[in-house]
Amino acid sequence: MNDGLFENGALVVLINEGSASASEIVSGALQDNDRALIVGRRSFGKGLVQMPIPLSDGSELRLTISRYYIPSGRSIQKPYSAEDDGESYQKDLYKRYKSGEFFSADSVKFSDSLKFKTSSGRTVYGGGGIMPDYFVARDTMPYTNFLVEMYNKDVLREYALKYYIENKKKLEKQTLAYFNKNFLINDIQWKEILDMAKGVGVKMKEVEVKRSELFVKNQIKALIARAMWRNEGFYTVSNANDELLQNAVLLFPKAKFK
Repeated sequence: MNDGLFENGALVVLINEGSASASEIVSGALQDNDRALIVGRRSFGKGLVQMPIPLSDGSELRLTISRYYIPSGRSIQKPYSAEDDGESYQKDLYKRYKSGEFFSADSVKFSDSLKFKTSSGRTVYGGGGIMPDYFVARDTMPYTNFLVEMYNKDVLREYALKYYIENKKKLEKQTLAYFNKNFLINDIQWKEILDMAKGVGVKMKEVEVKRSELFVKNQIKALIARAMWRNEGFYTVSNANDELLQNAVLLFPKAKFK
């Protein structure tokens, strides 16, 4: 039975450039009705409806038959045209990155012709994703070639699994709260991680290693926590350093529209 968990109280919804389709419809509807504060970066912009048509060779045609409109009347679908070869549409996120949109709200440009109003009269825009009420810039500081290779070579997951197997009995005696507060990757363990990375061919530049060090350590700690406490463990650890989430938590007092 539905107990109306989100019918009352402050509500904050997180979105970014990867939020698409249903997540945009829900966040946009909540924004239009002044029910939630939307925090993050402009969403993807996918508001089309496809009808799947099975073909005789086993493949499937997905025919676009309509588009979604949310309560204010705006469409969240990003622009496209029949004359376009599809390349500019497919590279939209790259263009956003190059224009600085992920780092500054002022880089997002909307036409006044796409201006709409929420239930309380706040201005919102259509024509390409949901623009959040509060913008949080993307933190690219830890993202280096070193980090990409660490992921591609599966170093983080392998080291976390190795640590978990070797220390399972000790971890079983701890609570998640104790682990989260007290566990730190020390210098000896960091050397082990780097040695493991070198062993599988990860290229290392000192400046990149320094930039990514704190992020890598936190992700490995989160993966160890996942091995022991499943998703609760992973998100308890990783969310502590999630800038988008931490900004959102501070905005709950401003999310009480009703």
